[in-house]
Amino acid sequence: MSRLVVVSNRLPLGPNPSGGLVVALADALDGGGLWIGNSGKTRSHAGDTLTAHDGAPFDRLSYDLSAREHREYYLGFSNAVLWPLCHGRVDLIEVRTEDLHTYRNVNRKVARIVAGQLREDDRIWVQDYHHLPLAHELRKLGVRNPIAFFLHIPFPGPMAFQALPNAAETARWIVDYDLFGLQAKRHVAACLQALRTVEGAEFGGEGRVTLGGKTVEIASFPIGIDVDDFLAQAEGAQPRPDRPDTIIGVDRLDYSKGLPERFRAFESLLTRRPDLHGEIELLQIAPPTRGEVRAYREIREEIEGLTGAINGAHADLDWIPIRYIHRPVPRERLAKLFRRARIGLVTPLADGMNLVAKEFVAAQDPADPGVLILSKFAGAAEQMTEALIVNPHDMEEMVHHIVTARSMPLRERQRRHEALMTSLRENDVHQWRRSILMSLDRISGARGG
Repeated sequence: MSRLVVVSNRLPLGPNPSGGLVVALADALDGGGLWIGNSGKTRSHAGDTLTAHDGAPFDRLSYDLSAREHREYYLGFSNAVLWPLCHGRVDLIEVRTEDLHTYRNVNRKVARIVAGQLREDDRIWVQDYHHLPLAHELRKLGVRNPIAFFLHIPFPGPMAFQALPNAAETARWIVDYDLFGLQAKRHVAACLQALRTVEGAEFGGEGRVTLGGKTVEIASFPIGIDVDDFLAQAEGAQPRPDRPDTIIGVDRLDYSKGLPERFRAFESLLTRRPDLHGEIELLQIAPPTRGEVRAYREIREEIEGLTGAINGAHADLDWIPIRYIHRPVPRERLAKLFRRARIGLVTPLADGMNLVAKEFVAAQDPADPGVLILSKFAGAAEQMTEALIVNPHDMEEMVHHIVTARSMPLRERQRRHEALMTSLRENDVHQWRRSILMSLDRISGARGG
């Protein structure tokens, strides 16, 4: 069987690399696969030097970024242009010519690194928005191996796509992949609509797009979790307390996650229902991310201000309505916290998939499961239709769903949980990996690759 070469922005390091993507790819990488990514170390100057890392069942090679590359490629074009653009926040993009220039150059550097490691029959799988140009740069180096891409975040619609300073160039990057994978059907539709704005693009059946004589297949591959692994971590949790009922939210502190809207809806509930004081609490875990970017500093200040104001107005001597934790919590402890919670509140304004929604469901006790409230703007909403689907911009609906979830009869909670678990198992992380690699092999075989 041909070797799989995975490329991502960051390389999973440590003696026993973990994380959802590692779990997903472990079987495909076992026995000779290769993973390439940056080390997370920033140097004043960094070239193409590679470092090998032992301790995993697959080969790992890392490179370093220079201080300028980190600033302009990562913080700049990747996270001050592509991230807000893909999450519907065109107002937050910061376009700088030097950032785009460095974004291209870093991908040229990574292409040289990858090309230097390739074997003739390797398959290449590129992960996420940091490396949109990678196939284009590899093709320029003469690489003809089959290449798949997977975007873990939403794809922007046609209007947002045109806000890119290099929209036509981005379309040319996309068609140099054999397979361009997205999380949800809505993202495939957005991608196809965006590419229709590019002069010369032609469209065939099954999501095929041709531009400049090159053809890519665009399709959705909803990512899942390892259900049994997460359930095992949740077991052994302490019994759910009689009071207060815990509503849990777990999100990186990002403007796409809808945290201010969530907090204001919870405040509205407390104001309208003083009988719930002491009977309900919101536990919000929001680890920091990208603190060097201005928009992230602003969302942190907003959330801390809301927490203080809501607790100041509603707390009592023996009860605090919002428990806000601004640091990472170990995965095993999260699983147990999910199991003890009565309600999971997952209300992003835009999201590729949102695995927290799936982890909350997987962690539940089937005999007495909690209820998931899920934003219609999460990719997971396409699969998890037995959740309570909510518009996070609609405060009235948010409040109504929290009240409904808290009072939902046991039999109804069990019915919804059973249906959600069936979907989780049918669409787990292993099925995600298999479906992408099988599609890549099919496309490559049809083209004689």
